[in-house]
Amino acid sequence: MLTMLNVDIDNAVAFSIDGKVNEDDMKRILYDAQAKTEVHGKIVIFEQIDNFDGIEFSALLEEVRYVFHAGISHITKVAVVADKKWIEKIVKVEDKLFSNIDIQFFQPEEKDQAIEFLKQQ
Repeated sequence: MLTMLNVDIDNAVAFSIDGKVNEDDMKRILYDAQAKTEVHGKIVIFEQIDNFDGIEFSALLEEVRYVFHAGISHITKVAVVADKKWIEKIVKVEDKLFSNIDIQFFQPEEKDQAIEFLKQQ
């Protein structure tokens, strides 16, 4: 299940994941990203992972279509909040792969620091 969140940052796309990400979930995230990009130009992403059971193939296709169409140059920062070591390792790899985006991992008790990180633009 996906829940859109408000982290009091105008250009933030913020959401939590609890379970499997499906195509409708991905469309909601990408619609919000596109809308905020049109208004603000640059966006930041806050992703809270409470429980991750995977991602449907159709959701991955939606993400690929978005990246192909819109690119990722409008994303400046990503904060990932989770309590799983394997997610932290993936975040570190993504931070190296996407060198133009500052991607940071935070533990659940560091949620406020994650939001502050995104506010420092």
